[in-house]
Amino acid sequence: MRTDITIHPHERVDDLHREGHHIIQDPKRFCFGVDAVILAGFAKVKKGEKVLDLGTGTGIIPILLAAKTKGEHFTGLEIQTESAEMANRSVLMNELEEKVEIKEGDIKEASTIFGGSTFDVVTSNPPYMNEGGGLVNPFEAKAIARHEILCSLEDVVAAAAKCLKPQGRFYMIHRPHRLTDIMVYLRQYKLEPKRIRFVQPYADKEPTMVLVEAARGGKPWVKVDAPLVIYKAPNEYTEEIYEIYYGKGQA
Repeated sequence: MRTDITIHPHERVDDLHREGHHIIQDPKRFCFGVDAVILAGFAKVKKGEKVLDLGTGTGIIPILLAAKTKGEHFTGLEIQTESAEMANRSVLMNELEEKVEIKEGDIKEASTIFGGSTFDVVTSNPPYMNEGGGLVNPFEAKAIARHEILCSLEDVVAAAAKCLKPQGRFYMIHRPHRLTDIMVYLRQYKLEPKRIRFVQPYADKEPTMVLVEAARGGKPWVKVDAPLVIYKAPNEYTEEIYEIYYGKGQA
């Protein structure tokens, strides 16, 4: 890890517990959560594949996928200048510039920026809250990350469809209450749902997140995996979550 990268006083450096990688974050803007880590664990990236992460924020998903998979190259697209710049510093700090690229730009323009049918895999952890859903954070950066202010769910699905190669795979995490919208938009843009997995905080609680895999031009057939449970006791991860975070079982 490089130690000559600028870290501003309002920023912190967090250990990702993967290949010695770290990430720069600004708590006042937005810090990645368990959803990003879970999505990186859900996405399947094969050797030699090229990956695009839409709305990459601090670059957490490309950096994690670069550490966990044998993909050839990982690109993160982020519209907020400060977040994109921070993500670029994390890439340099981890000496990943040969494998990971962060590009500043609008999700709605992704196929223009990169070209259509360019990527084998597209991932996204998009804003969850649609218009009228929840209180809007007064701090603009957090509001953009959480609410559909600069892009909608349909924008994300449309961009993924345009950027994926035929039979390419799209992985997304979202809220269960948007599942109908997700399915409608996926079909509308010729992305066939292939796998769904609900995420529950505890085994006896209802899901708070849903993971979806879709294939561009895939045949109709969807598999519903067993739920992913985050905690087995307060502040104690399940074995599967521990494996996703740290790549090994609990001691």
